Parts: sequence; C-alpha cells; structure tokens
Amino acid sequence: MNAVPSDNEISAGLWVVMARAYRSMAMYVEQSVNALGVGLSDFMILEALLHKGPLTMTELCDAVLIAGTSMTAAADRLEKKKLVEPDPDETNRRVRRIRLTAEGTSLSKRLWTRHLRDLDELMGYLTIVDRLQAHETLKTIGKVAQERLQNGPLDGRDKRR
Repeated sequence: MNAVPSDNEISAGLWVVMARAYRSMAMYVEQSVNALGVGLSDFMILEALLHKGPLTMTELCDAVLIAGTSMTAAADRLEKKKLVEPDPDETNRRVRRIRLTAEGTSLSKRLWTRHLRDLDELMGYLTIVDRLQAHETLKTIGKVAQERLQNGPLDGRDKRR
C-alpha cells in the first residue's frame, strides 16, 4: 500500500516537473529557431523588439532575462548581421536603444510564425481549457515567488491557502 505524499513531497515533485518541463521546452524552442539559423537568445531579443519596438539595453535585459554583458554581446552580434541598428535617444545620448532593421523585422516575423506553429503543435496535446489553467497556475506561482523575493522569505507559519 502506497502512502499519500505529504504537501512538502508534492511541492518538491511539482518543482522537479516544472524544471524538467521548462528545460525540455527551452531545448524544443531552441531547436526550432536554430533551424532558421538563429540562437535562442538572439531569437528572444528579436521577438522582444518585434513586439515592443525599440528598447534600451536595460529594457531588453528585463524583457528577455539576459544579463547585461551577454545582452551587449548579443546586440553587437545582431548589429553585425544587420538585423538591429542603433536608435538614438534624442534626449539622452548615453542611452543605448536598438531597433530592428527591415531585414531584422522580416526575419523576426518568420521566426515568430514558426515559433507559434511549433508551440501550437506541442501544446496541441492539451485542451484549450488545460492550457488556460496551466497558464493561470504557473502565473500565480511566478507572482508568489516574485513577491517573496521582493519581501524576503516568509517563515513556515504563513499559510496562504
């Protein structure tokens, strides 16, 4: 007879499943965009610029969760490929803002279309209701984790259930 797992065991198991799922999904997406000759970090930058317009380096770091030094190298690499270009800030010359070139926009649109198709094919194993529920659940977990990071860890006496 199997014992019922404790709350702690269930939480730990959920963490492992989420981490493994994220890793597998990241590898899946990376393989998808690599097929078009772009690495994952470059794809994330191009996608952010496609959907948000010109951004500063700090805004890009926040949008794609890449460290500043890596972002500078990635932006330089994309600029050498003529996919992005500087977008001067008229009010503050110290701000480094970049935008997509016409070629970058075209590639970004192709990448985004492929990305959506590939994700839909993968997520198609779940019903729309299941996808929406997973979205809300993961969003809640992320928000709680972010709050705890900002407010400091809570001790075990705080039960928000």
